[in-house]
Amino acid sequence: MNFIYVPVKIFLIIFLFLLTLFANAQNENSKDSISNHLKEVVISRNKKTFTNSNGNIKVDVANSIYNAIPNPVDLLAKLPAVQVSSDREKITVVGKGSPLIYIDNQKVTMNDLNVLAVADIKTIEIIQNPSSKYEAEGRAVILITRKFSKKDSFRTEISETASFKKNFNNYLGFNSSFKKNKIEWKANFNYNRLNPWENHSIDYQIPNANIASVYDVSANTKRKQFVFGGGFFFKINDEDYFSFNVSSKLQSDSFPINTITNNKNKDEVNNVVTYSDNDGQKNFVNSFLNYSEKIKAIDTQFFSGFQYSDFNQTSWSQVQNNFNETEFELAQNRNQKFKVNVFSGRIDLEKKFKNEMKLEVGGLYSSAKSKSDIDIYDYKTNENEISHYDFKEQNLAAYSQFTGKVKKVNFSVGFRVENTNVNGKFKTDLLPLIDKNYTNFFPKAQLTYAIDSTKSLSINYAKSISRPNYSSLSQGATYINPYFLYSRNVFLDPTIINEISTSFQYHDKSVKLSYYQNKNPVYNSFFFDNEQNIMTFKDVNFDKEWGLNLDFEVPFTYKFWTMNNSVIFILEKIEDASAVFLSSKPYLYFYSNNEFKLPKDYNIMIGWWGATTQYKGVFERNPRFVFDMALSKKFFKKWNCTLSWNNVFKNVIEKEEFTINNISSKARYVVDAHEVSIAIKYSFGKIKESQFKEKNIDENENRVR
Repeated sequence: MNFIYVPVKIFLIIFLFLLTLFANAQNENSKDSISNHLKEVVISRNKKTFTNSNGNIKVDVANSIYNAIPNPVDLLAKLPAVQVSSDREKITVVGKGSPLIYIDNQKVTMNDLNVLAVADIKTIEIIQNPSSKYEAEGRAVILITRKFSKKDSFRTEISETASFKKNFNNYLGFNSSFKKNKIEWKANFNYNRLNPWENHSIDYQIPNANIASVYDVSANTKRKQFVFGGGFFFKINDEDYFSFNVSSKLQSDSFPINTITNNKNKDEVNNVVTYSDNDGQKNFVNSFLNYSEKIKAIDTQFFSGFQYSDFNQTSWSQVQNNFNETEFELAQNRNQKFKVNVFSGRIDLEKKFKNEMKLEVGGLYSSAKSKSDIDIYDYKTNENEISHYDFKEQNLAAYSQFTGKVKKVNFSVGFRVENTNVNGKFKTDLLPLIDKNYTNFFPKAQLTYAIDSTKSLSINYAKSISRPNYSSLSQGATYINPYFLYSRNVFLDPTIINEISTSFQYHDKSVKLSYYQNKNPVYNSFFFDNEQNIMTFKDVNFDKEWGLNLDFEVPFTYKFWTMNNSVIFILEKIEDASAVFLSSKPYLYFYSNNEFKLPKDYNIMIGWWGATTQYKGVFERNPRFVFDMALSKKFFKKWNCTLSWNNVFKNVIEKEEFTINNISSKARYVVDAHEVSIAIKYSFGKIKESQFKEKNIDENENRVR
């Protein structure tokens, strides 16, 4: 483990030693006659909403107030350490970055997540140290388990949610499940009319060029969404099955953007009003075919599957500028298209042994192809810029994982080998712009020592990778004003992460210490073109990043009151030769959820989360505090009504400061998160335990956006 500095090694050893002393002291004070074979502590009486195992949080959605939230993304935003971006396109886990998302062992994207009906969700688990079976991508996993039935049954649910933010939003949903004999069917459909609002501003200075500029941009979007999915599962016999599933989201947007800019270049000062008329579409479809069979001759489970995903995005913009209160003049017409499709297939073998050992091996092949086309007409120069960029990526992976138990120690060791071949080329060029072929090795190991039936000690090591999504690797840009563009970056490289952690659990409470190092982390950066006087803002690979996290999970239950608390102390340092180092100081993330189950089927939820000022070396971000409330009531067993009040104190401003490439910036984002909503659900029929199974084929599906 050469990636860990010597002081950190010493700190980890001391931490483990102190935890062991504490555990032994606890053991001597309270002798336990129960056999020490407990893998995890999960207290289920009274159907606790939150349970904790070594820092992994499991949430009972089906039996809590959370089942009334109309959208899975909004549901995840309520969970400890989970952060949803203001554009609802990205999910991160505090101290872990972007997680993998699984639905019933199927790896999915944000698009699939929006298709899922909350009524189908049984539990959600936030896994902090995923094993090798969860691929090399990501340091955390959000595992969603759905409700199904083993017996013949039928259930249908209709939901309607009215949401009042800055504008009115409406969600209408239909979800149905049917099981008869060996066949089970599922279908859902949602129609959403959304009106999101967003605003942000950036104040930047370029001292070398004597430039100071401030812009403020706001957008009101009118969005229509059709999200739907369906599938069936056929049980051949007790151990063999066949399944097929398809899901889709069709989205159209109309979003005029207004920007006010004050730009000073040496002695020249311009006040510019920019109006951009925009229309766009995002259409996504994902389908997969799975087959599983038990090979009885060698007592081994065999799985094979195929998966196909397709994503299409188009955007059209007409831009006008008004300089110094004169009149609007046409600046540009921008037509941009992006398309990516991914095909993949995989084979898995799982062999269980009598002495609680299990061996898993498998392989995967995936092929992604994307096309990004740009057609920009400039009214000032009377020129047309046309560009076509093609991107191809092939991944070939093999993995092996061995798990088992030796006396009081549970272990899991595994590795993956992945070969990646990347090619990117403009159609007008003879030679490719991007031509890479590389192989990576990803080991993982975890040991858990059961001290007794109430205490356990774990240590974990993992090497993982984080790849940019396919749209980030395409060409394309968004026009903000005559001096500023948001752009994508075809040259982005993946981030390699090494992490080691240790945790101690006592009953349902835990403390966890983790240290990680990232090579080529991805963050925003500025680039200024002196000739054209244009600033470009885009993602780039920084040099390195490291972080140290100390995580406390402290649940609490008293009669009708259930409380879950998370407190995470975080120290992060981002480094890059192009950036000015500000400071790196510890900051605090805290979360508390309080649920009160009252008579006559009333439930009250009060929760909050926040973070102190974040000093990350390059970036400095403001403190945040968000407070939410909800009241839920069941009527006549089939009706459920929930009134929610989110971000009660209107803490909606996010600020960020940094200096990169001799350009200093102060950015301000206003998040449209203050919300009052009312949700009504009606359901009939009953769903019970299910045989329905799905398994992911495409390990890079989360990049299809």
